[in-house]
Amino acid sequence: NSLGKANITCNKNGIPFDTQKMTITSGIRLGTQAVTTRGFGLNEFKKVGNLISKVIESLSKNQEDNGKIESEVRKEVIELCSKFPIYNHLKEN
Repeated sequence: NSLGKANITCNKNGIPFDTQKMTITSGIRLGTQAVTTRGFGLNEFKKVGNLISKVIESLSKNQEDNGKIESEVRKEVIELCSKFPIYNHLKEN
């Protein structure tokens, strides 16, 4: 939920050899096709990973209110995505 509030969309996934119950998922999955289609490269994926880490690390320290970090990361996500428009091929030169 905190990642979603930071504009990072992912879904929960189980991971191999997880010790948690089957009903508890410990992993997350990102739709990499969507961002590679936009033109994200290695540097952008590293940035996304860092943003995810920032949200999760903050959430682990303060589970009650992660709003400040969510807001900061949301701004960074919007800035990053604005550099890679979905329909960039339709832009006029």
